[in-house]
Amino acid sequence: MGETVLIMPGINNSGPEHWQTLWEMENPSFRRIEVGDWDHPQCADWIASVDRAVKAATAPVAIVAHSLGCLPVVEWALRTGAAGVRAAMLVSVPDVRGPNFPMQASGFEPVTLRRLPFRSMVVSSVNDPYGSHEYRRQCAEAWDSEFVSVGAAGHINARSGLGAWEEGKALLRRLTALEG
Repeated sequence: MGETVLIMPGINNSGPEHWQTLWEMENPSFRRIEVGDWDHPQCADWIASVDRAVKAATAPVAIVAHSLGCLPVVEWALRTGAAGVRAAMLVSVPDVRGPNFPMQASGFEPVTLRRLPFRSMVVSSVNDPYGSHEYRRQCAEAWDSEFVSVGAAGHINARSGLGAWEEGKALLRRLTALEG
């Protein structure tokens, strides 16, 4: 893939069996964005973490965000113009107004719904408890992102039993291989 891939986990970070962690362990060009507090997320802090990680990258960047980690990536991109980022794969975007949105997360709404300044893909599961398929489709449309349904895969996390999630790797390869 010729670029740095930044991994942006969601709340509580991605544990050892999460596909994001497995991808990072397999690929020396994959780097986790570090935030100060994974358990009590503050959107402004997470946005600053995205900014630092992108600025520190020495090659063009692709971002792979999961769940709550998608929202600071989107906000950062729309605030800054996202210089240096070629593409983003946004997996399991949560609905901040949904009944299962984490109460300890602060500053994540409203979600800005404008065209992203880079190529992007929203990946959704039809049975994700943190947001509806239709909500994610609306986000994808507003962000001018490709929308991909992976069927019934829960929250597309370690509990989904995906292992290294080969389908996700193929989606990332396709996203980053596109010209433009």
